[in-house]
Amino acid sequence: MRIEQEYKKTGYFWLPEEPDKKIPGTLTISDGGKIELEIIGSFDERPKPFDAVNEIDRIIGNVERDGFVTLERCFYTYEPIFVSGISKSFLHVDCVLSGVAYDKDEQVTFNTLSFSVDCIDQWVGISGIGVETDLESKTATISYKHPGNLSYSLANGMRLEICFGCTFPGFPNITEAKITQNAYFRLCAEEPRPLKDFSEIAWKITQLLCFAIDTTVSLKGLRATSNEIQRTIGNSKPYPVPINVYYESIPFSEKEPKIDHHKMVFTFGIIKDNAGDVFNKWIDAYDLLAPALGLYFSTKTGAQEYLDGKFLALAQGIETYHRRTSDEKLMDDLEFEELVKSIMKHCPEERSKWLNGRLKYGNEISLRKRIKRMVEPFKEYFGNQSDIDRMIGRIVDTRNYLTHYDESLNPKAAQGRGLWLLYSKMEAIYQLHFLKVIGFADDEVSSVVENCYTLKRKLGALP
Repeated sequence: MRIEQEYKKTGYFWLPEEPDKKIPGTLTISDGGKIELEIIGSFDERPKPFDAVNEIDRIIGNVERDGFVTLERCFYTYEPIFVSGISKSFLHVDCVLSGVAYDKDEQVTFNTLSFSVDCIDQWVGISGIGVETDLESKTATISYKHPGNLSYSLANGMRLEICFGCTFPGFPNITEAKITQNAYFRLCAEEPRPLKDFSEIAWKITQLLCFAIDTTVSLKGLRATSNEIQRTIGNSKPYPVPINVYYESIPFSEKEPKIDHHKMVFTFGIIKDNAGDVFNKWIDAYDLLAPALGLYFSTKTGAQEYLDGKFLALAQGIETYHRRTSDEKLMDDLEFEELVKSIMKHCPEERSKWLNGRLKYGNEISLRKRIKRMVEPFKEYFGNQSDIDRMIGRIVDTRNYLTHYDESLNPKAAQGRGLWLLYSKMEAIYQLHFLKVIGFADDEVSSVVENCYTLKRKLGALP
């Protein structure tokens, strides 16, 4: 989660069951979403065993400028055991809900969650700002018309909206008049739902944009509302209280990326006519492909720092992807069972356990064949058959060398720039399959390959 402005606020904190025991402290949320609470003393100053894990389900606070905050799922990272004079304790906090104070066992549910993602404005590419200039008369007219929110029904019963916020010039406008527009997502549910239901979908949508933009983008600006928590000002109609939500989340990059339009795999404009289907297909894909998706995104989010680790993650991911989408085996299951029985029948008893372990996955097809199956639907992008066979062989040999470090495979394994080029082609295999997962037809995939600079480069079409 990206924290765009420093969050370090002092205030008083207490347990919801002990509202009269307020302790001064400082709540800090670092960029990335890591949350720490520093307090004077401790919420429980009784002696504890050295190996005690001191967890607190909920803490309430009242901090400068934000007012009430609710801190969820906390535990001490440092708590002084022997106290003489003033001492400090430090707690890790899993989630902060700013703008509300919940009771001890009160259930936290919401009806909406709004969130933004790095580079969303460039990806959506919709603007209501119009500019007309006349250089001869030295005049300019700036106009704004709200584009209108876009709404899509999700299979889980929620509604996903692409919304547009805007700010207008203040007064007086002597030297500058500025209009800004920002796009963001909003998830809506008719019935109250726990935060986890919303955050899981927000995370999957963020992953989709990581794929579409082809870089690591981060979640930011989370704000929730509940129809059960409302406020009235004067005689106005009650409205839901906005609750800012903070937690540590991935993907995250320390610097907000700068992107070029021609480097995106696809923009929202490409999918706008069937965006609802795309969102639903991507979300549904996690039911079947979660392990393979996780391995792919581990190479994009910094979980794998070194190239050989990234290569191995993609190799394992491609194998997992094919295993999850195909039931192809070396032979018929009954034929294989009969073969195993015949082999085991002649095996010495003291070796039977070892042999059974060896034969357990004996009917699985090889990594080489799985990669071949993954490449086949897109072979036109990888050169002639000789090029494809050479690439697959190189992937298999490099994977085997990096897994077993068999010196006999060293001459066959890719290294240096060769390893990077091979890794790039594997990444392209993934991305081409992702396009099919979200519903791209063959001609649409061809259009993406033709127009996406980075994908063409991964495929070797550009130097």
